[in-house]
Amino acid sequence: MHTFLELINDFGPVSSLLRLILAAVLGGLIGSERGRHGRAAGMRTHILICLGAAMTALTGLYIAHIGGTGDISRISAQVISGIGFLGVGTILIRHNSIVMGLTTAAGMWSTAAIGIAVGYGFYLGAIIATAICIFTATGLSKLERRRKNVTHFYAEITADENTDNIVETIRTMEDGDIAVDIVLAKSNTNGRLGLIIDVRDPKSPETFKGKVSEIEGVCLVIEEKI
Repeated sequence: MHTFLELINDFGPVSSLLRLILAAVLGGLIGSERGRHGRAAGMRTHILICLGAAMTALTGLYIAHIGGTGDISRISAQVISGIGFLGVGTILIRHNSIVMGLTTAAGMWSTAAIGIAVGYGFYLGAIIATAICIFTATGLSKLERRRKNVTHFYAEITADENTDNIVETIRTMEDGDIAVDIVLAKSNTNGRLGLIIDVRDPKSPETFKGKVSEIEGVCLVIEEKI
């Protein structure tokens, strides 16, 4: 055990390989939760972010190892600011200034930080941060929705020129405060889009589900218990 710890803590080919593998695993764990909810930035995106961030840290260590001069943390520091531009692409501001995608963007930023930690060999911090990220995105999401009295629905619609009309029809229903987010279809059926529908203080969840299912182009509506 002592030999193994020395091996992964010393900078070298084996240590670098193990760090990159760990970065891919931790990034995949966070991304799988986002992908399960149909977010565009899913497992593959988070793996690549964490892997790339870890690689920047390893590159800095390599430069120091071969006798290079300068601040080895400078390369990784740019990742923290640069990942913000990537995260912006996941944030949508829809009708009535409803902001979507902030959790995914924050998760991507956190994943980059975790990757840097793994690259530098701070394994314990990276693993703990990953566990907290997953708990925040899952456990606290359930608590937050219960406190807000939000009923969560998932629907799938035909992806065509009527998509915007369907979303607008759902959003303007007089069944509560409604937010609609377009995501990838969980069924992976060609020609379909997924909708995550949050209804705050719904008058009747069953009635609302029935109304949505009657809209032309809606293929599936279910109430999700999360």
